[in-house]
Amino acid sequence: GKTDKKNMLPKTMLRSLRRCSSSGLKSQVVTVRGVGFNVVETGPEDGIPVLCMPGAMGTAETDFSYQLLGLPEEGFRVISFDPRGYGKSRPPVRDFPVDFYHRDGEDAVAIMEAIGVERYHLMGWSDGANAAVILTAKHPETVQKLVIFGGNSYVTKEDIEAYEATRDVDKTWSAGMKAKHVPLYGKDLQPMWSSFCDGMKGIFAAGGDICKKEAKSIKCPTFVLHGDKDPIVPNNHPKWFQENIPNVVSYHFPEGKHNIHIKYNQEFNSLVSNFLL
Repeated sequence: GKTDKKNMLPKTMLRSLRRCSSSGLKSQVVTVRGVGFNVVETGPEDGIPVLCMPGAMGTAETDFSYQLLGLPEEGFRVISFDPRGYGKSRPPVRDFPVDFYHRDGEDAVAIMEAIGVERYHLMGWSDGANAAVILTAKHPETVQKLVIFGGNSYVTKEDIEAYEATRDVDKTWSAGMKAKHVPLYGKDLQPMWSSFCDGMKGIFAAGGDICKKEAKSIKCPTFVLHGDKDPIVPNNHPKWFQENIPNVVSYHFPEGKHNIHIKYNQEFNSLVSNFLL
């Protein structure tokens, strides 16, 4: 997800995820579309497959630790990956052309084909939600149900101003956000984030549409979740999804911010399990 002060995984959580590695977190490099992707999964191989798409700067483990740990208990095979240019899926250097959400969606489809999963549920957070909407619209035969949160189908002048307010990593990011991303990216963090902010400006200059057309065409059941106090994605965005995706249900966390799946992980996982099962 973009930038949020409470987006830190407690050390105990990371320790339990690493413990889980020996007992079920599998990681592999899957090479598709010219990139070696770091792909992780947990849960039974014959479980119900759910693909989790991370947010901006995010990786499978920074963004979906609680889902990788919690959802297998409900019988899910949980799969996630580091998007191209993020985490361990480097090289390449991450860039943000106007169609980067489409590219992320095609990367995800190719990864799932490569590991032999033809149909699956799809979950996306933040940037991953936008890419998930596009993937679902373009590949309706592969996605059974869609879960999105923290996404936005378009960008406004206000959104651009909000991104610009976070452009200077050193001056504007919280200690927690820096602690999450600096160890991963080091000196590459600032140019990468500047490039993200420029990419958003590029989409805005091209009309501001991220996935409106795609969202309106989605046929599968869709669950939109949102934190009402999200400082990054204002409530007009989930509201738009609720009004425009044909087959949609929604849930709001009144005190939630951008990271509802981390902060309220047990409630979140339970809501999502009930929707998917």
